[in-house]
Amino acid sequence: MCCRFLSTSGWESIQFCPWLFVCLYMNDSQTRTFPGRFDSLADIGRFVCQAAEAAGLDERAVYAVQMAVDEACSNIIEHAYGGEGQGTIVCTCQVSDGALTVILRDQGRPFDPSGVPEPDLDAELRDRAGGGLGLYFMRQLMDEVHFVFVPGSGNVLTMVKRSTARESAE
Repeated sequence: MCCRFLSTSGWESIQFCPWLFVCLYMNDSQTRTFPGRFDSLADIGRFVCQAAEAAGLDERAVYAVQMAVDEACSNIIEHAYGGEGQGTIVCTCQVSDGALTVILRDQGRPFDPSGVPEPDLDAELRDRAGGGLGLYFMRQLMDEVHFVFVPGSGNVLTMVKRSTARESAE
């Protein structure tokens, strides 16, 4: 299997992709498919909230997961599909060892996060370029964020949030 992933040096093709492997072969996970519509965001939020609570995440971490997933799904609808009702969002949640892994899959346009410039947070609001903050917030809210595009299979976004109790123990 060959897929493309974003490394620190840019998009690379590899024979084995661990994030896709996690996505396809996870045990003890729950998967639901949602219409790619903005009115699905509340249902997706409830689905990931239940998984985040089952993972033992505190209230702040649950909220962070909800915010990151809401932003990611909004981006899928708006950018990958180009509008509502153009495809589905497959959401997989896995609870394991005090962490939650959320995988979002879509069949929309390929997404290359390296094409999204880092936002200039010090610039005056009137001087800032539109867009780009959503990806920044997702990376700030989650412990890990990984994008993979698999030709013929679509976009796979994997996000991980660990419980603060687990982080404190390490």
